[in-house]
Amino acid sequence: MYYYPLQPPYFLLLVGFLTALTSGLALSGTLKLIVQQWPDDKSTQENTNTRSFYKQLLVPFIGITSGVCLFITCGLEIFGFPSELALGVGLPISLLTCVFLWWQLGGLLDYVKSQGMQSLDLDSWS
Repeated sequence: MYYYPLQPPYFLLLVGFLTALTSGLALSGTLKLIVQQWPDDKSTQENTNTRSFYKQLLVPFIGITSGVCLFITCGLEIFGFPSELALGVGLPISLLTCVFLWWQLGGLLDYVKSQGMQSLDLDSWS
């Protein structure tokens, strides 16, 4: 016997998507402001602490994480997963992915802070 929800959570799917989207835009804007505030002088660059910037990025990143979790969970429910199983699959996937992205973002910020923006040449990787 198949499981069909009587009222699929389409509205919550849209809410999760819009939450992740708006939080991503906020994270992008905050990250641009942080990078623009870094001076070009190497001697003053090393005096500032990169960890203080993570506090500014934490709230938008938590918004992205919660939006992605809600989106994945509701998407699985729409495709026929029971609510508990959808949450049991969607929560670990979104949390692990966002933890790894946070870790990668921190490493990239530290690298750019120490080596400069010119050392990050993404066009040469293709």
